[in-house]
Amino acid sequence: MALSDSSTRRRIAVALALVALLSPLATGLATAQSVQGASGSIVVDEGETVDSVEGAAATIVVRGTVEGDLSGAAGSIRIAETGRVGGNVQAAAGTVIVDGTVGGDAEIGAGSFELTETGRIDGLLDAGAGSIVVDGAVGGDVRAAAGSVVLGPTADIGGEFRYDADEFTQSPDATVAGGVVEDTSLGGTGSGGGDFVPSWVGSAYGVAANLVLGAVLLLAFPRFSRGVSDRIGGGPLASGGVGLLALIAAPIALALVAITIVGLPLALVGIAAYVVALWVGSVYGRYALGSWVLARLGRPNRWAALLLGVVGVALIGLVPWAGGLVELLVLLLGLGALGLGLRDRYRGRNDAIVSDSDPVEVD
Repeated sequence: MALSDSSTRRRIAVALALVALLSPLATGLATAQSVQGASGSIVVDEGETVDSVEGAAATIVVRGTVEGDLSGAAGSIRIAETGRVGGNVQAAAGTVIVDGTVGGDAEIGAGSFELTETGRIDGLLDAGAGSIVVDGAVGGDVRAAAGSVVLGPTADIGGEFRYDADEFTQSPDATVAGGVVEDTSLGGTGSGGGDFVPSWVGSAYGVAANLVLGAVLLLAFPRFSRGVSDRIGGGPLASGGVGLLALIAAPIALALVAITIVGLPLALVGIAAYVVALWVGSVYGRYALGSWVLARLGRPNRWAALLLGVVGVALIGLVPWAGGLVELLVLLLGLGALGLGLRDRYRGRNDAIVSDSDPVEVD
């Protein structure tokens, strides 16, 4: 695969990265004997060999051997020191770490990417990320566009190292056969640089998507949406507990259903419904948080609550560790309240049916 096609490949990688950021908890699907974990993870264990890996999951880990290609979108992707991918790697994730070996080319779109001192990519490396660290071996050329690019002391580059970064650090011990070249077009500031998407675009798209979904929910189901918000405010522990149970139990149940051939189509439908529920629950959690804040200020307004909740959580999410914890809590609260609300609505319909069918006694 020629380096001249790198801009097209980067567009694909960044698009996949946006999907990974918007659905980091999506249940993983893998092909060719790959192992799917109950928590939405794809794992190839040490000593295990599979033909290829392709899917979206919370995490993708390769400790064994993938004879063909690895193509995945996830919250995190790691090729461990014992791991080997014989073909190409196309990875989009929050974090991508290569400790092992890639026999072909690697195309990366990520929040952060690291090729450690034990890592090796035999072909080309084309990476766009928030931060990039290259401290291993690359057989061919490297193209790296990021806010921060580090060429470490054990780096061994067989071709040219071309980069665009706000901050660039090169160790004097690094070996680069083809030389190091700064190329501002890689990051979108040059004449050919419209191909790389700035890191803020993913966050802005996520906020816009959440606002659109929230508006649809408030317009289509105003009473139900208000009930979900009130349930979170009135019983956060119950909502959070049910959300945690659903987050863990649903993938396990879907995996058990998928074991049988008859249940596989049902499991696929369930997976789609589960991913949608995660998104809807996360938006409801944001809406409820905004409603709670405005209620304390004595200014309740459902549209302001939606805007405040979605934007507020997005800003908090930029804070390392704390941001991720807040986003998880909001998801659990929203998912739990959504589940309880649907349960109550189902029970209400059943009660109405029973009431309508009750015989009338005549004295």
